[in-house]
Order: sequence, then C-alpha cells, then structure tokens
Amino acid sequence: MSQSQVPAWSVKDSAHLAQAIVQNVEQVLEGKHQQVELALAAIVAGGHLLIEDVPGLGKTMLARALAVSVGLSFKRIQFTADLMPSDIVGGPVYNPKDGSFVLRPGPVFANIVLADEINRANPRAQSALLECMEEGQITLDGQTIPLPAPFAVLATQNPIDMAGTYPLPEAQLDRFLIRLSLGYPDAATEAGLITTQQFSHPISRLHSVCESGQFARLVAGAREVIITPEVAGFMASIVAATRKHPAIRFGASPRGTLGLARMARALSCIRGLSYVDPAVVREVAVPVLAHRIIVQTQGAQPKPAAALIQDILLSQRTPQ
Repeated sequence: MSQSQVPAWSVKDSAHLAQAIVQNVEQVLEGKHQQVELALAAIVAGGHLLIEDVPGLGKTMLARALAVSVGLSFKRIQFTADLMPSDIVGGPVYNPKDGSFVLRPGPVFANIVLADEINRANPRAQSALLECMEEGQITLDGQTIPLPAPFAVLATQNPIDMAGTYPLPEAQLDRFLIRLSLGYPDAATEAGLITTQQFSHPISRLHSVCESGQFARLVAGAREVIITPEVAGFMASIVAATRKHPAIRFGASPRGTLGLARMARALSCIRGLSYVDPAVVREVAVPVLAHRIIVQTQGAQPKPAAALIQDILLSQRTPQ
C-alpha cells in the first residue's frame, strides 16, 4: 500500500487507542480511571507528571504501567539523599586501557524516566533534571546532547512533611505539566487487591498496546485539536485571575497558560473530540495550575491551592 493509500488517522482512532492504553493501565491500577486518563494526556501533551501521595498507593505502578502500555523505552531512578547529578545525567568515565575519558550517558536517556521519590534527593541532584525537563537535552563535559523524543519525566513524591524529604523548588514544580494525587482506593477495590496482588503483581504480565508509530500519531493528533479564540481567552482569563486573587501571593506564569492549552488539547484528543470544550478546560485547571501558585500564608488559615483554583473557576464565565 502506497503512502497516499494509508488511511488517515481519525479522531476516533485516537480515542480508540487511548481507551486501550487506559484499560491496559487499569489492570494494574484499579478504580483510578480519571487519574490514569489525566496521566496519559500529560504524556501525549509532551509534558512531565508529578504524582504526589503517601507511600503504597500505586504511584510507581502508574508510571511503570504507562511506560509499558505505550511501548516506549523506560528507565527508573531511585532518588536518595546521597544521589549525585552524575547518577542522573551521566558523565565522563575513565578508560584505563588508553587513559582517556569516555562520556557515559545516564538513565535520563530514555523516552519515559521514572524519578521515584524525587523529593528524597538533595537540591543539587534535583536540579540535574531542570535542563532535561525544559529543553529535552543535557550538557555533559561541554557537549550538548539531545535526549530521546518523546521524553517525559514521571516523578513521584511523598508529602513534604514526611521525614527525610526535601521540598521541590518552585522553578522545578513549574516544569511539571500536571500534579496528581491518587488517593486511597475504595473498600471494594482494596478488598479485591487481596486476591489479585497478594502473591504477584499484574505489572509483570502487562504488554504494550501500541503498534509501531501509533503513539506518535496520537501525539500528532492532539496538536491538531482546535482551540477557538473564545476558549483561548477563557484559559487566559483563568490564569490571569491567579495573579489578582488576594489569597495568592504569586500567580501562574505564561507557562501555566501554555500548559493549560496543551493539556486541554491532549485530553480532548484522547476522548475523541476535535476541539477543546470549556468543560475540559475546567477539568484540567486544578492539576495544571494548583502547583504553580504560591498561597499567601499571613493572617487566617490559608486555603489549599486547589481550593483557590476552584474558586477562580467558579468566578469565570464559560464561553458559549
């Protein structure tokens, strides 16, 4: 079949593939459909994902299952207090045979990198990911080396008030497209885990559901989703309101506006929509914006960032 005869990739094709990926991941992470869908949308949008929750709720399993399901290369970095930047990006290694130094690439050279318990590493090690996440490249020994494309960091972190953790700086938080929290499973789902995961884990039986090139076509399809001027103005007004709210010290930057658009496009695409509906914008606003604002801490007990974004959404008129 010639290239001109290859069937066009339709909106329905995108939705069908996305549904297959979500269902595959849900074999590992049951009862978390919305979180799995948002996590997939973040990767489709070319962004990075921060999963924040207490230990044992499946943060690492979500990241691993997504990597397996989309069929991309995967590396895991376990962040610890003694981790060095060279353990992440690599560096020159001495070759005793000829006395030379050879650049050894680190584990960031993969399509999907799991930064497990990222806030257990010291700030110096955390900062090694900044260039990777923003520019898709690293600088080693004066050489700029591009990372594989697509490239996504899926980081997990425990709440910062737990022992042995370092809070992520605002500059690094801003580089994550969304932040998710999985939460505890309901009683029925948790009871089912006793049968399904007592002695083995379904991640070992998981396989990719993407054929060669399909995920790239899904990414390309998301970029074709239409954002009307009215919806673009709606997104800009939401972000602008974070800069004027009296309970917010610093609002979201233009990176937040662009992130809101990218995430809305990706989620619309995997749901089979060729345009961004304002309801989708409202759905992704909290995971995209809540970690990008700094709340006022003076005076009365401050509201959580997510609650403030919800207040802003209630004050915004939905475009017709």
